[in-house]
Amino acid sequence: MFAQMGIDLKKDPNSFLHLMIKDRVVNELVVKKLLDQEIKRRHIKVSKADMDAQLKSIIDKVGSKEKFNELLKQNGVSSAQFKKDLTDEVKIQKLVDTLAVVTVSDKDAMKFYKDNQDKFKNPDKVRASHILVSANPEELKAKIASSAQGKSMTEDQLKAEVDKQMAAQKAKAEKLLAEVKKDTKSFAKVAKENSDDTQSAKQGGDLGFFGKEEMVEPFSKAAFSMKPNTLSGVVQTPYGYHIILVTDRVKAGIEPFDNVKAEIKDFLTNQEKVKTLQQFVDTLKNNAKIEYND
Repeated sequence: MFAQMGIDLKKDPNSFLHLMIKDRVVNELVVKKLLDQEIKRRHIKVSKADMDAQLKSIIDKVGSKEKFNELLKQNGVSSAQFKKDLTDEVKIQKLVDTLAVVTVSDKDAMKFYKDNQDKFKNPDKVRASHILVSANPEELKAKIASSAQGKSMTEDQLKAEVDKQMAAQKAKAEKLLAEVKKDTKSFAKVAKENSDDTQSAKQGGDLGFFGKEEMVEPFSKAAFSMKPNTLSGVVQTPYGYHIILVTDRVKAGIEPFDNVKAEIKDFLTNQEKVKTLQQFVDTLKNNAKIEYND
């Protein structure tokens, strides 16, 4: 990681940084070894059902299996490495469950809610569905340039071909817009059959509620300028051409307690589990014989 930033930890000017990182890494290795020994001693195993449940929970939070795989790819993590890390994490969770039973009451959750109102403020939100016709000039150019025909093209020819394909995609979007304008009730069906955003297409193009900052600017600007049950024109973003149907709006305010109670309980439960684990690790360290060999 530091090499990618052009930092050589072995050089004298960086020796202090090297020592700090080394100390942290050594401590992590010690903790991992102590926990591995304790997990083995307690015969804690991870079943396929445990792994499937944990993986499903992660994918649900990310949004889809495709998004999850894309995140792994972006972070340079192989599925095998992720599975190994997740197995270790599940073992530690099961270990913590044997150490203490953590319960968070509705009263605890309400206190946290009242003490942390800023965390539950919502901006203006819009609920919208969309139909996407993919069209990115840079991606099209790269695709054309790598083809057999594209390799012999000049820059001007490449540009002309990109413009031609962009125009064709825009024409496709305008045709779909004309179709849904005739009957907005057909929007979900048209989205399922034609949208290049395959994830939202499964839900008839529905994107759920989102704030202004959650979408690219041209998309947000269009959606937040519309009233519920109205249709946009063709909106261009870096992803291509969109047809937007706004279905609902909510004004800024505080998220109701009932909507966030489960989330708060999960957060407080995890906090208590982390505290329990830290205390247990401290006990293991105090009782272990640890030798440091440089």
